[in-house]
Amino acid sequence: MGATLKEIALKVGVNVSTVSRVLNNRGYISKDLRDRVDRAITELDYHPNEIARSLFRKKSNVIGLVIPTVAHPFFGELCESIEKCAYQKNYRVLICNSQHERDKENSYLKLLRANQVDGIILGSHTLDVSAFITDRPPLVTIDRRVDSETPFVSSDNYSGGRLATELLISKGCKKLALIMGNRSLPMLANLRADAFEDITTAYNIPHVTMQTHIMGFDPIDYDEITNRLLREHPDVDGIFTTSDLIASHVMRICQNAGKRIPEDIKIIGYDGVFFGELISPQLTTIRQPIPEMGALAFELLFRLIDKLPVSQENTLPVSLIERGST
Repeated sequence: MGATLKEIALKVGVNVSTVSRVLNNRGYISKDLRDRVDRAITELDYHPNEIARSLFRKKSNVIGLVIPTVAHPFFGELCESIEKCAYQKNYRVLICNSQHERDKENSYLKLLRANQVDGIILGSHTLDVSAFITDRPPLVTIDRRVDSETPFVSSDNYSGGRLATELLISKGCKKLALIMGNRSLPMLANLRADAFEDITTAYNIPHVTMQTHIMGFDPIDYDEITNRLLREHPDVDGIFTTSDLIASHVMRICQNAGKRIPEDIKIIGYDGVFFGELISPQLTTIRQPIPEMGALAFELLFRLIDKLPVSQENTLPVSLIERGST
């Protein structure tokens, strides 16, 4: 069992309140005193009671991050960015995988509030946030607008959908398909579909839109949708998917069906995650600036926690990365 605060004070030769000031970085502290307290902490194996300290400071230095699943490459890379930024500011991150289950999201949000997190980054889209709009910790959302007050971070989804659709048309595709997440979820990512439909209509290009199950992120679902698309619309020669993960499944199913990529069918993803360069052919994609999105989400939350002003709308630009699949 580690030492107590009183034992640290006795070893250093000061009172308990002085050691407490050093640990909480309050007031002027000389380098000599800080060094002596640090040595005593190491020698006596002292571990501060973080719960007691957070109650005293009314701050836990912990934030919650609610996402559908860390297994999805986009959310995995987003989590990495947020955790890295949080660590640099001496914050810890509680990651909650909601799997788009409303009850699970609700229980996680109650858990985060019960543990007095300083703030929450919400990257999931099922829960009605108005249910906990009062008496909540500071909140930042990813790819979701919940009200006129809560700041959100998003990529320029409409621009990304436009870039992808115009590229397929410029490559000579005569019939296009969009495979997207379920449109009933309140996601700004739905703007990718709006752009696809606006551009194909403007160019008078035949097109079809197919949606995944509302729970999302099910590889079997991706495969079934792609097989149905090829069966019902065998003349489709260009496919835009709203994630690179979906695109990788589409490519595999198309190749298994004997279609050559990009000669017979051209495919574009969205996200720009790492594995797009590892599959064959390499995946053309709309790159979201994922590290920058994560860093901005944490910075906004950090400012909210410190009661500083923030901008509500935070939309970052996307870029087209053309590779072998088009």
